[in-house]
Amino acid sequence: MTTFSVLVLLLFIAMLSVGGKQGAIAFVSLGINFALLFLSIVLVQFHLPPLPVTFVTGIIILAVTIFFGNEDDGSTTTAFYAAVIAMILLLLIIVPVEHWAQVGGFGDEDSEDLEGMSTLIGISFLKVEICTVVLSTLGAIAEAAMAISSGLSEIQEQQPTITGRRLYDDGINVGKQIIGTTLNTLFFGFFGGFLALFIWFVGLHYSLSQVFNDKVFGAELIMVLLSFIGVLLTVPITAAVAGWRWQKRAS
Repeated sequence: MTTFSVLVLLLFIAMLSVGGKQGAIAFVSLGINFALLFLSIVLVQFHLPPLPVTFVTGIIILAVTIFFGNEDDGSTTTAFYAAVIAMILLLLIIVPVEHWAQVGGFGDEDSEDLEGMSTLIGISFLKVEICTVVLSTLGAIAEAAMAISSGLSEIQEQQPTITGRRLYDDGINVGKQIIGTTLNTLFFGFFGGFLALFIWFVGLHYSLSQVFNDKVFGAELIMVLLSFIGVLLTVPITAAVAGWRWQKRAS
């Protein structure tokens, strides 16, 4: 049994022990999302347009992540609507930012690994980078949308006469509580994943300007910043969708 298999088995046991049936369902949804990501890679490799493939795959991944195993239809529907809207708005930001940044493709640090290989694969590296950023932000968007929507669902149960405007304000307050922890989660995930690259920079005595102009570092930093922007967009969008649906239901 490989190390990967052992870790997957331990993850399943931990999720089953802590979450019970819900944990097992979450594990299955994780496998489905992995299959969807692999399918999107295959479709792009077959030269289907990367952006439409990513858009459709992103919506399906959001649906699986949010609806799979969650029994509260009201909160999941709100979270799904908000997450899709946030993804679309974020996509409108990602496309011009990636065009301006020009961080698609490989950096100087990849030259040794690519030696003897051809990079003429007939696919735009810029479009691939855009797709990568979009798919990488989905987890943070879905988590924020579901956290806010679940909190507002509890408020609706406790205060059935609450107005849509007051529900929106409560959603903003709930969102403020998760922004700080989400930023730290994204930052430390970025730092931990690129610790070896930081050691490379220090070992080769990169200046601060060289670090910030490095293509690999720039691409990942932009991805983290766009993920955080996605979370910030998700907060008011989820609150607005929840308030609108509640007001529509009451009228």
